[in-house]
Amino acid sequence: MNPDLFFVTGVVIGVFSIPAIVSAFADGRAPRTPAFLIIIGGLMIGYAMQQRPGSYGFDTLPDVFVRVIAQYF
Repeated sequence: MNPDLFFVTGVVIGVFSIPAIVSAFADGRAPRTPAFLIIIGGLMIGYAMQQRPGSYGFDTLPDVFVRVIAQYF
């Protein structure tokens, strides 16, 4: 599978789990599922960075997103 897809999916999972963590803390619940999602997202990002060392950074993030979206749409 494409490391760019792993990277983008990991970032999206991580970003979407942040509101779930805030909601869990606001309701007084333990954020078990959002924490698990952050771990999964981090592992996906780590795998992508291991497959392509040095090719992901804050300056290349928009290019990676556009490349993945263009590839699948």
